[in-house]
Amino acid sequence: MRDGNALAGPLSELFLPDPTTALRLCPGCGTDAALATLHVYDQGPAAVARCPRCSEIAFRIARHPGQLWFDFGRGGALRFPTL
Repeated sequence: MRDGNALAGPLSELFLPDPTTALRLCPGCGTDAALATLHVYDQGPAAVARCPRCSEIAFRIARHPGQLWFDFGRGGALRFPTL
């Protein structure tokens, strides 16, 4: 067993390219499309990205002092420290 630092290499490959080109499979309707095709509503405290076909929430992104939250819903979230 290794700690989470073992993921540094694979995660850097994942987050280095333009993330809007990543493909997302919608669990609601099965649409397989690039993140750039999502419908984004960003007038509130968080940006909400929705599937362009069925409107299911794909994820939310919110800024807080010193943090950027990436919320996948159903209890799953990533919190990144910011400068």
